[in-house]
Amino acid sequence: MNMQPQVSGPNLPGPNLSGPLPPGVQQPGTPQQAQQMQQQMAQPQEKLDNISKVKNLIGPLKESLSGTLKTTAQAIHQNGLVDVGSLKGLDVAVPRHDKHMEEFYSICDQIELHLKTSIECLNQGTSSQRYLPLPVAPTRTEPLPNQDGGTLTYPQFLATVRSQVSYAKEVHDTLMTAAQNIAPTE
Repeated sequence: MNMQPQVSGPNLPGPNLSGPLPPGVQQPGTPQQAQQMQQQMAQPQEKLDNISKVKNLIGPLKESLSGTLKTTAQAIHQNGLVDVGSLKGLDVAVPRHDKHMEEFYSICDQIELHLKTSIECLNQGTSSQRYLPLPVAPTRTEPLPNQDGGTLTYPQFLATVRSQVSYAKEVHDTLMTAAQNIAPTE
C-alpha cells in the first residue's frame, strides 16, 4: 500500500497530489512560485566546495555592507538634523541599523565557517598524504587484476583507517593507565 503524504496548512491549500517533494522544499503557493521551483529543480544540483561558497557569499556581503553604510549614514544625518533643531525626533522613520548589521555579521560568520572548514580539509589532506601516501580510489570496491599495490581501494582504505584509529586508542589507553599509576592516589 503506497500512500502519498498529505500536507495542509495555512500556506498549503490541500493535499499534495503531485508526489513527495524533496527534503527542504515547500509546496509553492502561486503559479509563479511553482514555475520558479520547477526551473530550480531542473538545474543540476551541484555540490559546491567551501571556497566556491565563500566566493558566492562575496556579492551578498558587499550588498549587505552597502546597505549597512547607507542606513548608518541616514541615521547620522537624521540625528544631525535633530541636534540642529530643524527636525523633530519622530518625524521621519529611518531604517533600523541593527538589522542590517545583523545581516552583515551573519554573512561574515558564514564566510568564516566555510574558511575554517577549508583549512581543516587542507590539514586533513596533508595529514592523509603524510601518514598514508598511497592514493585512494574511492569509486573502486574491489582491486583491479593488474593493480600493483600503488592504489588502495576504498574498503582497503577503511580497514587502514580503522587500524590506525584502533592503534591511537591503544596508545591513549596506555598513556592514561601510566598517568594514573604515576599520579598519587588520594
